[in-house]
Amino acid sequence: MNVIRALLFVVVFVFSMACGAVNTFSLSSPTVRAEGQLSLDQVSNGFGCSGKNTSPALVWKDAPPGTKSFAVTVYDPDAPTGSGWWHWVVVNIPATVNQLAEGAGDPSGKALPKNAQQVRTDSGQAGFGGACPPKGDKPHRYIFTVYALKTEKLDLPPEATAAMAGFMLHTEVIAKASFVAYYGR
Repeated sequence: MNVIRALLFVVVFVFSMACGAVNTFSLSSPTVRAEGQLSLDQVSNGFGCSGKNTSPALVWKDAPPGTKSFAVTVYDPDAPTGSGWWHWVVVNIPATVNQLAEGAGDPSGKALPKNAQQVRTDSGQAGFGGACPPKGDKPHRYIFTVYALKTEKLDLPPEATAAMAGFMLHTEVIAKASFVAYYGR
């Protein structure tokens, strides 16, 4: 059995070399280091925290063929809610866009690409909601994700929740790319 696995590995390796390097859908940020700590810029200005509540700049590349739009989420699975905490949800980002500027998560939505829609998060409003874990908790994980979608638009009502948006985008996802940053106090 190990011989078969070794031969299969060689065949796949040779085939991938013959086809050239495969680009991988990826997400990064010039303002947040993956596996690093969020700065006070990305910390909430509320809930007992005194940050700037500014969404970081995000850049993605090598979207898969067939991508018709993107969605971006920021999620804290460590929030003491039993279901985590959605900090930012943006859908209907055109396929021609490959970045969001720092501050694009302003509740007004004016800095977002045309037709992009911010969805109400667990704080009860649309827009970026910065990190603010309870004092004394271990540093929480903040998962930044971009989704490549096979539809140009998710038809969400203006009062849609992050859970509803998550359900809808998961039915249309082609690929996703993520990184994690941390924050504790």
